Amino acid sequence: MELILWRHAEAEVGEPDEGRALTSKGHKQAWKMADWLDRNLPNTCKILCSPSTRTIQTAEALGRKFKIHPDLAPNCTPTQLLAAAHWPDSREAVLIIGHQPTLGQVAALLIGEERKDWAIRKGSAWWIAQRERGDITTTYLKAVMAADLIGK
Repeated sequence: MELILWRHAEAEVGEPDEGRALTSKGHKQAWKMADWLDRNLPNTCKILCSPSTRTIQTAEALGRKFKIHPDLAPNCTPTQLLAAAHWPDSREAVLIIGHQPTLGQVAALLIGEERKDWAIRKGSAWWIAQRERGDITTTYLKAVMAADLIGK
């Protein structure tokens, strides 16, 4: 299984939280990361998105079909996120577009630092994978990419 955690791009400040839209910088971050992801994601990747405006706008930059999943809202738990992704049982790659601190908590949990919260920067993606060799399953960090590292 491969799980890609993509934090929404930069959003406006304000209330209500779920209605905050991307800033112009956020749109640029989303387009850059979407371009990188589109070149690297498998065609069969399942894409799930939080119901917030900023995550939907981030997902739309990718130009692929995605499903809005209510369990991925800003207040979701790592357990809810992993259940939505069917981790570790899904045979297809799953891209989750969501929020901090949950994304960082999931990354820490899967990579072995369950008592820590990692910060995933706005617009960045963390790609976590599992490899099976015989009876041994290994979880590893396949890639981390920040939008500001991607060419124009």
